[in-house]
Amino acid sequence: MKVVGVSRFGGPEALRVFEVPEPHAGPGEVRIRVHAATVNPGDTVLRAGELDLGARRPPYIPGMEAAGIVDEIGEGAVTGLRAGDAVMAFVMPLRPEGGAYTEYLALPADWVAPAPSGASHAESAGLPMNGLTARLAVDVLGLSPGQVLAVTGAAGSVGGYAVQMAKADGLRVIADASPADAGLVRSLGADVTVARGTDVAARFREAAPGGVDGLVDAAVIGTARLAGAVRDGGGIAVVREEGRHAADPGELARREIARHPVFVPEYLGDQARLGRLRAQAESGTLTLRVARTFPAEQAADAHRLLEAGGIRGRMVLEF
Repeated sequence: MKVVGVSRFGGPEALRVFEVPEPHAGPGEVRIRVHAATVNPGDTVLRAGELDLGARRPPYIPGMEAAGIVDEIGEGAVTGLRAGDAVMAFVMPLRPEGGAYTEYLALPADWVAPAPSGASHAESAGLPMNGLTARLAVDVLGLSPGQVLAVTGAAGSVGGYAVQMAKADGLRVIADASPADAGLVRSLGADVTVARGTDVAARFREAAPGGVDGLVDAAVIGTARLAGAVRDGGGIAVVREEGRHAADPGELARREIARHPVFVPEYLGDQARLGRLRAQAESGTLTLRVARTFPAEQAADAHRLLEAGGIRGRMVLEF
């Protein structure tokens, strides 16, 4: 079968097509004939060799989410799925078999869920991992209806889902946006939009003079730059590593601001939350946004565009 990955780490040009043996559904697993796999920031990290892959051998295959058709169900798999069902899956690319850039995936049954009714494979592929990341980011803050949430990166996939989920949870949402994206972010449900940028904390504070109750940093601006937007006793959900832009833990402690790292594998295999994502997509509460599709052989072009920035919605590889 065809997979896309790297044998040597590097830039987008390192990605190429390999032929490897097909997997089959083992006990407790289902196999998916993959039709779509999203391109996410974590895929570029694996491609560049910045993850510990242990003793795994190449090709190293990126990809954290996919959509396609069930074509095998392994012995003892506890699932309501049948061969021929359209599904979506959250995939862990650090497993020995690699990630989602592949024609066939054999996965634990609880990593797989029915796709939203009426959605294309490309649309469905962008929901499981990105949706669960946003869900966890909102959940860890523990806010109650009527409280105020700020979101950075609101025009992106995770940030956009966070805005929509927060509104569905009854929160007031202040979100950042460029002038070109302000209409989009308002259409997702943001009550107030402010100009994006590394100094966005001051603008969040103007919109919420007492400070927001919680903040989802989907743009990875960093707690050092964002803590000023949050009231004492509030919280910040951090969706990726902050590096040098992390706040001094002592400063956060003095203000009793909780820093919540968002580690999405905590929700891996959570069928109830996957089901909720599907239902919210079907009802229109969540908007499935595909920026562009590419044949799998053009994965390098998709990675280049992702790293250039400015993509709204997910890019998708089609197999």
